[in-house]
Amino acid sequence: MHKNRYIYITLLAVIGFSTEGLHAQEKINYAPRLVVNITVDQLRSDYLEAFSPLYGNGGFKRLLKEGLVYDNASYPFSTIDRASAIASVFTGVSPYYHSIVGEKWLDKETLRSVLCTDDKRKPGQDSPVQMQVSSICDELKVATEGQAKIFAIAPQKDAAILSAGHAADAAYWLDDYSGQWKTSEYYLKALPSWLLYINELQSPNSKIKMQSWEPVIPLAGTFNYYQHIGDQKPFKHAFKDERKFIEYKASGLVNTDITDLATQCVSNNGLGYDRVTDMLCLTYYAGTYDHKPVSECQMELQDTYVRIDRELSRLITALEQRLGAEHVMFVLTSTGYSDVESADYEKYHIPSGIFYINRTANLLNMYFGAIYGQGHYVETCFSNEIYLNHKLLESKRISLTDASQRAQEFISQMSGVRNVYTSLQLLSGNNLQISKIRNGFNPERNGDILIEVSPGWQLQNENTKEDYLSRASFVQFPIIIYGAGTKAERVKTSVTIDRIAPTIAKTIRIRAPNACSSEPLF
Repeated sequence: MHKNRYIYITLLAVIGFSTEGLHAQEKINYAPRLVVNITVDQLRSDYLEAFSPLYGNGGFKRLLKEGLVYDNASYPFSTIDRASAIASVFTGVSPYYHSIVGEKWLDKETLRSVLCTDDKRKPGQDSPVQMQVSSICDELKVATEGQAKIFAIAPQKDAAILSAGHAADAAYWLDDYSGQWKTSEYYLKALPSWLLYINELQSPNSKIKMQSWEPVIPLAGTFNYYQHIGDQKPFKHAFKDERKFIEYKASGLVNTDITDLATQCVSNNGLGYDRVTDMLCLTYYAGTYDHKPVSECQMELQDTYVRIDRELSRLITALEQRLGAEHVMFVLTSTGYSDVESADYEKYHIPSGIFYINRTANLLNMYFGAIYGQGHYVETCFSNEIYLNHKLLESKRISLTDASQRAQEFISQMSGVRNVYTSLQLLSGNNLQISKIRNGFNPERNGDILIEVSPGWQLQNENTKEDYLSRASFVQFPIIIYGAGTKAERVKTSVTIDRIAPTIAKTIRIRAPNACSSEPLF
């Protein structure tokens, strides 16, 4: 009798503990099976909000209503472009650490410009080797011992490769000349069969002859947010000449191709189907048509935002239906800049002028010659930077500090110059006022003298044909985190994008990138 009673109590205990264990297992908050990192090139909050009457309910409106939204995001450095922005989002640090100071820079050994994706080890090959720290994608590969599947898709090569990182399975982008999807041998020796099929039947190359860009909805061609004079006519663009694919990639149509390839990539590679977190990195385009001034393509820009809204809706719906809303987390932000427009300030008596960087370099060399004796003291100039001849300075026993300070004093007296920084000043200074300049600087990539041209002035280089307007505009944009149980909330506190990578790392329970010391957003 006592023996049977003991067995009965034991069975109850086992059943009870098993039930409790089952309930506890159900309550475990597993990491998302798929993280979708979306960077929208040149997305701006003012346009995002202004065009909202044109949106559906499944894209931007869903993200803003149901996501965790940080309204006031910014980059902790200047000057920003697509490459430096994307590298910073995925590494959690500024160019000072990851070394991608822009889409291109001057090689100090050859004095020739190089692209940020050029691979010196294998000329002609594109790779992320010039990004000198790990990214969130790299850390995911390490943490899962290579099991995580990681893919990046973008219209542009630099966006795809820098978001993919060093250890991804592949990075895909649209080729400027063929209009087909392309990758690098750094990732894959050959394109997979599913992508060859898409290139044959669904790539821009296969459809561009029969395709033109018109407003996706009638209202997008008539509703106008901008101040303007006269009526704005609906647009229609065909892509025909030798620049057709370059123009296509800088149009609203390219966003459909990004979504198409993203959904095919998920299904053909089995992303998100097990408890090992996978990652999909996407770049959409929200800039002006063919990088023209907004005044020349107002209707096109409105239509571009409407198309991105539709593509986000299509992407979110497809992935949530395939994997379950609780298993997919979306992280969306902007590259934080917009193409600088030209402006005829002189016509309206606004202070302006032209600062010739090549002439300044020549004058500086003459100035050094008068002080130190004849010689080629200035090697070259690139963008707003001047490169000094270190070997000549050493041979004449002239300290770089002395030469840099003299250059700074000389250039600062010129018209159109707002500030002059030396590389030594940026490396050693702790002045908060120049912290954003320093964060965007890298001693291996940048010159010895950095010139900040006054707002409203044109910087021109007659040798390289560089020409751009200096403008200190602030571009407001959000960080949005949606899905996988994220609670809806609007946060007005200012945050910086270097906190995105550690936030993702915390959510999927891995280490943050190896140079990242920023705190997670939550």
